[in-house]
Amino acid sequence: MSATLKPGDTVGILGGGQLGRMLALAAAPLGLRCHIYCPDQQSPAFQVSDQHTIANYEDIAALAAFARSVDVVTYEFENIPTTALDHLSNHAVIRPGRMALEVSQDRLTEKRHIADLGIAVADHMAVSSLADLERAVGTIGRPSILKTRRLGYDGKGQVVIDRQIDLAMAWNQVGDQECILEARVPLTMEISVLAAGSPDGGIRCFDIGENRHENQILKTTVIPAAISQNLADEARAIGEAIIQSLDYVGVLSVELFVVDDGAPRLIVNEIAPRVHNSGHWTMDGCHVSQFEQHIRAIAGWPLGDQGRHSDVTMVNLIGDEVETWQNQLADPSAKLHLYGKGETRAGRKMGHVNLIKPNS
Repeated sequence: MSATLKPGDTVGILGGGQLGRMLALAAAPLGLRCHIYCPDQQSPAFQVSDQHTIANYEDIAALAAFARSVDVVTYEFENIPTTALDHLSNHAVIRPGRMALEVSQDRLTEKRHIADLGIAVADHMAVSSLADLERAVGTIGRPSILKTRRLGYDGKGQVVIDRQIDLAMAWNQVGDQECILEARVPLTMEISVLAAGSPDGGIRCFDIGENRHENQILKTTVIPAAISQNLADEARAIGEAIIQSLDYVGVLSVELFVVDDGAPRLIVNEIAPRVHNSGHWTMDGCHVSQFEQHIRAIAGWPLGDQGRHSDVTMVNLIGDEVETWQNQLADPSAKLHLYGKGETRAGRKMGHVNLIKPNS
């Protein structure tokens, strides 16, 4: 199993959503082919890939056949069973490695890993029962946030513990499962840093983006974020430290809270071991996008110039907003990206638009 790909080789991607689609689109100009593995027959990444396999992530025979057909394996989302990677590793190089999934799939494990690096996270406690929740609320206080340890995203699997809520009701809402209670912090802004690690240990970070949410779903990312140079440098240093701690190859996103309890400081909210929605601005604002950077890294190729040539506002098109595509195309500053999803649903990310302002 070679550590360095050559043009004509095949990248295997676990997951067939929009991130897998954009990875495949980034691989093609580099002369690389893509094979998508996903259980969803309607996966939008299938539309732009050379090959695809429709099978679940527990299908050992399908995983082995997939791994033998590719030269490196990567993934577009973090909830793939680690057992799937164990089977794949017998046949193929996997980048990023297993450790990144193990850490990021469990919010408690993730918090402890980050804290062990000396990086600030919100106060938190493990919760496995209603009695645990009552004790944790007694320690951390209200308001706080109860989150499932696994599988939550875009606000799913979360309950705000405010002054009014009944704790038994909150426990039922998360489904009586392993959770974590997190303290609410005096948040002034959410930012994210995208860091790319190469097999030789090199690391490059994109500029810091400011994230704004609607209904707990990312709506816009603004570049550059309205933060000081010191905070921007600290955010990059945090991204680099996490990359190094995970022996990570590829692009990783770190979401951080800017809090101000006397002086601005950073607290890590969570990490995502993959390309990320908050980095879609790089497709039109940088010399090399997050997707090309990820492909370069996992292929063992030199990382590209991540420098920014434009200010960008990335706007997600959610649900019926995708029907505004003609208006988006009429804007000379806009670059439209649609994901090819067949069904429009409320809360579903259907595409995004990058509003570009070139640097003078």
